[in-house]
Amino acid sequence: MASAAAAAEAPNIEHDHHDSLQAHFQPNVSADEIEQVFHLKRAQPLLQVFTTLFHGGFDGVLVRLLVLRELASDASTSAFSRADINTRLAYLLPESLETVLVRLRSNQLLAWDAQQAVYRVTPMARNVLSAIDSLLALGQSADEAEMGFLLSQVAGAQAIGGVSVEQLQHLLGRLNDLTEEFADAIASGSEFLLRASQAKWHMACDWVEKGSEILRAITSDENADGATHRAAQAIGRAQSALLNMQGMFSRALNQIERQRVHLGQSGLSTTDIKRWLLLHEDLASLADGAIDQPVVPLFITPAEMIDVAETELLADRASGVVSGGLPTGTDAPTTINDGPAMQKELDDWLARLSDFATLGNFPSIAAESPRSIPIQDSLLPASFAIASYRASMLPLLGDASEASLQGATADLARLPITFTPTDEMVQLLDPHVAAMSIASLSLSLSLDSESGPADE
Repeated sequence: MASAAAAAEAPNIEHDHHDSLQAHFQPNVSADEIEQVFHLKRAQPLLQVFTTLFHGGFDGVLVRLLVLRELASDASTSAFSRADINTRLAYLLPESLETVLVRLRSNQLLAWDAQQAVYRVTPMARNVLSAIDSLLALGQSADEAEMGFLLSQVAGAQAIGGVSVEQLQHLLGRLNDLTEEFADAIASGSEFLLRASQAKWHMACDWVEKGSEILRAITSDENADGATHRAAQAIGRAQSALLNMQGMFSRALNQIERQRVHLGQSGLSTTDIKRWLLLHEDLASLADGAIDQPVVPLFITPAEMIDVAETELLADRASGVVSGGLPTGTDAPTTINDGPAMQKELDDWLARLSDFATLGNFPSIAAESPRSIPIQDSLLPASFAIASYRASMLPLLGDASEASLQGATADLARLPITFTPTDEMVQLLDPHVAAMSIASLSLSLSLDSESGPADE
C-alpha cells in the first residue's frame, strides 16, 4: 500500500512542478518547446547540487563549502567515519556540522555507506568543487580581462575532444564585450580611462595569443561539426578586431598629448594635478588652513546702491571733460634689449677655434704649438653661462650635415678640429666652474699631413 501510494504521488509532484514552471511563460507557449529548457531539465541532478550548496544566506553557503572542501582535500583516504569528521571539523558546533552533513548527504554530495558506517565524497561533488576551485583561483589572479576561466574551459574541453558550441559562444561573447568596452573608452576621450583600458587590452591580447593555438586545433579538427567551426571562425574574427585596436589607442593618446595643458613654467600638467588629487581620499581636508576666517557677506539696500552709482557716474563725467585741442605728442619709449649677445659670443668662440686650427693656439697655451689641448683650456676663462654655451657648440665640430649649410655654425663645423669627450670628470681651480668632463681638442689628421713638410 505504501509503495502504491508513493507511485501515485510521483506523477502529481511532477505535474505540480510542470505547472509551476509553466507559470513563468506566456499562455500560448509551452515550456517543453524551448530548447534551452530541455537542456536544463536534463541537467537537473547537477543543478540540484549547486542549489544545495548555494541556496540560502552567504554564511550558510560558506559553511557548506567549508565542510565539503575539508573532506575532499584529504586524498589519503576516501572514507570518513563520523569520529574522523568530528576531529577534522572540531572548530564547528556539533549542531551546525550535523545540519550540513544531513543536507550534503540528502543531495548526493556525500554518500553514506551503511555497511561500513562511513561517509564518502561523491564523484559529482568532486567535479563541482574542481570547477569552483578553478574559478576561485583565476579570480584571485590579475586577470582583468576575465578571459582566463573561459579559455581554460575551452582548452580543457578541446584536450579531451569534447568542446561544445556553448563554450565557444561564451568566449566569443566575452571578446565582443571587451571590444565594445575598449571602443567606449576610446570615444570617451578620458586619459585615465584610456590608460586603464589599454592595460586591460594588453592582458586580453596575452590571452588571445594563448587561445590562438586552441582555435587552430579546433578549425583543423575534421570531427568537429559545422556549428563548432563557425563559432571558432567567429572567435578568430573577434580576436583580429581586438588586436587592431592598438592603433586606435595610440591615436587617442597622441591626441590627448597634443591637447595637454601645462601650468606655466612649472612643468606640471592638468593630468599631474588630477593624478595627485586622486591620491587623496578626503579632498575637503586639503582646504584645512587655507582660509583664515569665514567669508562674511556684505548686504546693502537699494538706496545705498543708487547713491554710489550716482556718485560714480558724475565723477566719470567730470573727469572726462576735454578742455579743447588735440593732446600733445610724446616720443616713443626707448627699449633696451636685455637678451644675451649670443651672436657676438659665437663669433668670439669661432675666432678662438680658428686661431687654434691655424696653429695660433690659445693665449693660455705655451708657444710650442701642440696638436692637442685639454678642453678646459679652450672653454675657460669664462663665466659658467658662456662656458656652457661654448661646450654646447663642440658637438658641431666635424658635423657633415651642418658643414653643408651657411652661417657661423657651418663655419664652426668645417674647422679641421676633432672633439674627443670621455665619461670621467676633472676638478678645476676656476671661480665659476668647479669640474668638467675630461675631453680634448685636436687638429685633424689631414691638417697634420699638410703642415708636416712646412715644419721640416
